[in-house]
Amino acid sequence: MNITVMKFGGTSVADPEKIERAACRAILEKKRGKKVVVVVSAPGEMTDELLILSSKIDANASPREKDQLITTGEIVGVSLFAMACHKKGSSAISLSAAQAGIEAKGPYGNADISRVSPQRILRELRAGKIVVVAGFQGMDAAGDVVSLGRGGSDLTGTVLAAKLKASSCMIFSDVRGIYTADPRIVSKARILKTISLLDMIELSRHGAQVMQLRSLEIAKKDEVPIYLRSAFHGGSGTLIEPHPQEKKQFPVTALAFEKKENQTLISAVGPCAHLSPEIKENILLELKKKKIKIISLRPGFRRLSISVPRFEGEAALNAVHKACRL
Repeated sequence: MNITVMKFGGTSVADPEKIERAACRAILEKKRGKKVVVVVSAPGEMTDELLILSSKIDANASPREKDQLITTGEIVGVSLFAMACHKKGSSAISLSAAQAGIEAKGPYGNADISRVSPQRILRELRAGKIVVVAGFQGMDAAGDVVSLGRGGSDLTGTVLAAKLKASSCMIFSDVRGIYTADPRIVSKARILKTISLLDMIELSRHGAQVMQLRSLEIAKKDEVPIYLRSAFHGGSGTLIEPHPQEKKQFPVTALAFEKKENQTLISAVGPCAHLSPEIKENILLELKKKKIKIISLRPGFRRLSISVPRFEGEAALNAVHKACRL
């Protein structure tokens, strides 16, 4: 089967109009001859709203009951998505993680997917349906629902793409793709057409919050190519490739940005970021021009990390972006 997995985050399905827009994307893929599996998050800020609600009942509620509560958001999401597909004339079925055969183990609130038994998914695909699966959740050995932590729907989508040997895994969110730096801080940041999974993992480890780290590690292990695309705009977004042809003449691919208690950590990530003396010299020069104090400068795997005072973080990010010629 030629299977496509499409994951829609909470902002992508935040209201009925957005749900219908996302459903149209799934239907279009089906019309192109694909068997379509859609992973859906809780609409909008529903997860946070449910956590606030639980705290009003019991600030010390048990982790089990919290997971029972917050995973209902994804059930709302998949049900509404399937309804939208039906409204648009396409057969669809919504499945909880348990119904989809997604087993998990680990603590409540941060479990990991341990196994997928996809028989039900495959049966529904063969029947010509769009299969809409609840993200962010799994079923543990006791038969309880457990959540997969923040960004857990990314993990659901990536694991399903690997298990189903999907031809593509598309992650839709409110960003247009992977940028060379946070575009909210660096006005000259640009979208990357492609990025290696290794670089994406390093960016995620050091502050980039575009995708859940565990989902990227699964994609690396199972060699799953991922397309990160906007749910609201055109364009092809960014392809996260397991085995790209890297251009060594461009030592830095992108910058990660992470605010800590008293300092900001900026990580220049790329195939030779930690080896290029020119990049290091350029960074030191640009920061000196801006009179920004450097707390530390440390090389690591495919990265060069610079610590600066917390209040100078945004100015430093712009300076490092310029120094790396991104």
